[in-house]
Amino acid sequence: MVNILDFLGRIFISALFLISAYNKIFNIDGSMSWMEGYGVPGFLLYPTIALEIILPVFVIIGYNARISAGILATFCIATAFLFHFDFSNQGQVISFLKNIGLAGGFLFIVVNGTKDWSVDKEKKYVRL
Repeated sequence: MVNILDFLGRIFISALFLISAYNKIFNIDGSMSWMEGYGVPGFLLYPTIALEIILPVFVIIGYNARISAGILATFCIATAFLFHFDFSNQGQVISFLKNIGLAGGFLFIVVNGTKDWSVDKEKKYVRL
């Protein structure tokens, strides 16, 4: 049961990034304009999309999950402070707190790692 919950948790926390990357891919111009509106160069959208696809997949399958989760936690905190720091707007406050909460979830993965359902799981061999 612990393995199922661990795996489902990794899927749930990573799904947001996969959906976000999908939306950015199919709205490149709008996403670039939005980023540039906050003073972030638009060309950074491409590495952002790559990060939002590759690292969540690594977290889900358990391949270097701690490193990937650490990078995603940092990404969430940076995103919260860069794009959602307008506390006069209730929607921005919610987005800020969502990003901080996601960072906390990723930090749990950094500290605890993944359970048995992971690519990086050490195999236990029995000597006969």
